[in-house]
Amino acid sequence: MKHWLTMRWLTTRWLMPQWLMQPWLTASLATSLAACAVGPDYERPSAPVPAAYREAPRTGDAVWLPAAPADTLARGDWWRLFGDAELDRLAREVDAANQTVAAAVASYTQAQALVRETRAAYYPTVGIDASGRRFGGGNGSGGSTGGTGTGTANAFSASLGGDWAPDFWGRVSRSVEGARAGEQGSAADLASARLSAQGALAIDYFALRESDFEAELLARTIEAYERALQITQNRYAAGVVAKTDVLQAQTQLLTTRASLATVRANRERFEHAIAVLTGKAPGDFALAPAPWSDRVPTLPLGVPSALLERRPDIASAERQVAAANAQIGVQKSAYYPNLTLTASIGTAGLRFGDLFNAASPLWSFGVAVAQTVFDAGAIGARVDAASAAHEAAVARYRQTVLTAFQGVEDQLSNARAQAEQADLLKQASDAADQIEQQILNRYRAGQLSYTEVVTAQASALSARRSLVQTAVNRQVTAITLIQALGGGWDAAAPVQVKSSVRDENAR
Repeated sequence: MKHWLTMRWLTTRWLMPQWLMQPWLTASLATSLAACAVGPDYERPSAPVPAAYREAPRTGDAVWLPAAPADTLARGDWWRLFGDAELDRLAREVDAANQTVAAAVASYTQAQALVRETRAAYYPTVGIDASGRRFGGGNGSGGSTGGTGTGTANAFSASLGGDWAPDFWGRVSRSVEGARAGEQGSAADLASARLSAQGALAIDYFALRESDFEAELLARTIEAYERALQITQNRYAAGVVAKTDVLQAQTQLLTTRASLATVRANRERFEHAIAVLTGKAPGDFALAPAPWSDRVPTLPLGVPSALLERRPDIASAERQVAAANAQIGVQKSAYYPNLTLTASIGTAGLRFGDLFNAASPLWSFGVAVAQTVFDAGAIGARVDAASAAHEAAVARYRQTVLTAFQGVEDQLSNARAQAEQADLLKQASDAADQIEQQILNRYRAGQLSYTEVVTAQASALSARRSLVQTAVNRQVTAITLIQALGGGWDAAAPVQVKSSVRDENAR
């Protein structure tokens, strides 16, 4: 215990150089030297940004809110805008169990660790070295012990040393700058992964609910066709109609049953996709049928320039530019000499106890300077490569921005067209229902052939299904637009419901 306390006192008070005992001093020096960093300071690259969205809805459009600055909207659970409790539950599971999101979380943690590792280069490296040896030797002609005997001895040594390479030219500070940019980019990639998984969940979920609704619609239609077939068979048995009427009724019924089988298979496929998104095996996951609300939320657009701050993929691309810019400085620092300071202090003796009783310690202090004199242009080539990588990152950033604006404009255009289609299809469906009923009445009165009945029924069913599919397409477009705008609005944002299929259950 005495020896251990003595060694601790020596290493903290005697052997360790005083400059190693002042971490605040090394931190201050690192900060001061960072101001001398070579290479270009980062400036965010310019990108083409329109003054307004071309496809934005005009004032007075009932489907949309007026444009508002996006920074007034807090990021949050944007899917709650649709008002579906089951979707809310599934979205929480995606955030907790989705494996793509989990991989992005791990990548972000790795990027954080890389920043810490890079920052460590600001500080000295300190190490302790201790050794013990036993040696001996001798021969018949005598030796240190005389006669023919052999002699043995021990040797012990202990030392504490450190080395530090001051960051005169900013190699470390630029590396830290690049690592921080990488960390921030990884955080943006994590946000992108979450937004993508949440969007995929919402799209699959509403597609599944639309399948439930369409299956119910087809089931009701099949019941009506079965009744029509029974009536036709009775009329055929009475000699009122020909056999072809029965065959046409049977064909229509069987075709509709086949359509129902397809819809149910699609539902199972969407259910499997939701299971994977929530981190579950499809065989262990099931969603019971439930009513479908065709709610389409209102979405404040904000100004186009806000998109540069709200879209995580744009943020990630911009951070890649910053990291590439820092690499230019890292490569340019190789033009300048490297200075390394070293210091060590220790003791040695023939007995272990001598390590703690030595009158005079052994010490050394040194400075090493290394400068590349000739490398056939290798450093210049690396600088040029880093500059080219920066230019490529800038181009990718600008392309990401352009693609983002394209996505917003596309979805705005889709939303406007689908809103118009929904109104027209609602009118067409109502007209087709009336035609179907009138044709059936005239057929029963013996005024028309069954072919016209089949045609009218097929048209009515097609109009109903188109109306339902347009409704879910509007929801998908709203989800895609939310993703295109960066996601993350407060669930308390006003929601305007414009139903186009709500009354289908009454048919």
